[in-house]
Amino acid sequence: MHDLLVVGAGPYGLSVAAHAAAAGLDTRVFGRPMASWREHMPRGMFLKSEPWASDLSDPEGRRRLDAYCAEQGMTARHGQPIPVETFAAYGLWFARHAVPELDERPITRVAARPDGFEAVTEDGERVSARAVVLAVGVLPFVEIPAVMRSLDPGLVSHSSHHCSLDGFRGRDVTVIGGGQAALETAALLAEQGTRVRVLVRADRLRWNDVPPPLERPRTRSLRSPHSGLGCGWRNWFYAERQGLYRRLPEATRLRIAATALGPAGAWWIRERVEGVVEVLTAHQVTAARPVPGGVRLELDTPGAGHAPRYLETDHVIAATGFRATLDRLALLSPGLRADLATTADGAPVVGHTFETTRPGLFLAGLITAPAFGPSMRFVQGAGFTARTLLRGVRRHLHGSRPSGTVHVPVGRDLRAGAGVAGTT
Repeated sequence: MHDLLVVGAGPYGLSVAAHAAAAGLDTRVFGRPMASWREHMPRGMFLKSEPWASDLSDPEGRRRLDAYCAEQGMTARHGQPIPVETFAAYGLWFARHAVPELDERPITRVAARPDGFEAVTEDGERVSARAVVLAVGVLPFVEIPAVMRSLDPGLVSHSSHHCSLDGFRGRDVTVIGGGQAALETAALLAEQGTRVRVLVRADRLRWNDVPPPLERPRTRSLRSPHSGLGCGWRNWFYAERQGLYRRLPEATRLRIAATALGPAGAWWIRERVEGVVEVLTAHQVTAARPVPGGVRLELDTPGAGHAPRYLETDHVIAATGFRATLDRLALLSPGLRADLATTADGAPVVGHTFETTRPGLFLAGLITAPAFGPSMRFVQGAGFTARTLLRGVRRHLHGSRPSGTVHVPVGRDLRAGAGVAGTT
């Protein structure tokens, strides 16, 4: 039986595995390394975050993005976006140098057993471990608007479903959403000759500001410090004080996780959208149905009081984000899923070391944003997660539990985090 099984090999899974291996734990890692970045983002996309906020985490801090770039004869500069292809290659480099040998077979099921957990690979091998970390990324949590979920995938897809947009050359495509994924997808489509428009519920597009220089007068830095999530003390708190964030009341945490750092385009994409891509603001899709050659959308302008308009398009790309809830963790056995308490938004409850209410089962990444804040939606949160989570794994493996642990009845929902194993 292994000490630790890490399911997922994106930035969070690789970072956790690197820390576990350095600590001498017998660790198995399953998943295709950097699969989301390599297989679910079209060529030509860039990271929205700054290079210095896009590091995977190893205990000695030697495998940073700037170290990889220097080795490749490149420079990672503040204010200069990094191509997705470069970041994906960096993740593979990190895995080769800092992570135990990866097993690329998918894990299809994780179940509890009396002495730990059992995972089943795609080809049927059973692997047992005393502790498990689920770092499954964002793909299990794809969110498509309800009015379009019944349509054929040939008519409606999610922005994360595309590693190439070449199939849309010469076609008519409607992109739904006002965030970076929507705007960058639309720009890439327009640049390849696709007729494209963007539908946005908000009354206008929002754009991030050009980042100020890293070196600034002290008074300006004190007024609005840099952070991995942008300038300002609020963003600094989200980026640097995740442990304190988890102590906020649950209702406050959930509201911030759902609304902070909302849809906005990066400053460097703006000139590729404005005046180039048709943008329909204050519009939402209220109905959709297939028609010969495409899909017909019924659009409404909230509060306008006028008759809805209709739009026909060959294909809809929903760049509408992700909703990370327990019911979408399909690889968990029904019994194990029933053991996990949830917050008001349906996400699993996690304690202060990312341990769920099933001892030994830990979560990492987007699904922990309701507990630890917006940084869990970005690579920037991987370092805090790996360091903190490893402490919990080691404590679990040594058989100790924090004082004040309260047993959680099976299947019980929690409010305000009361009764969470490991909660302080």
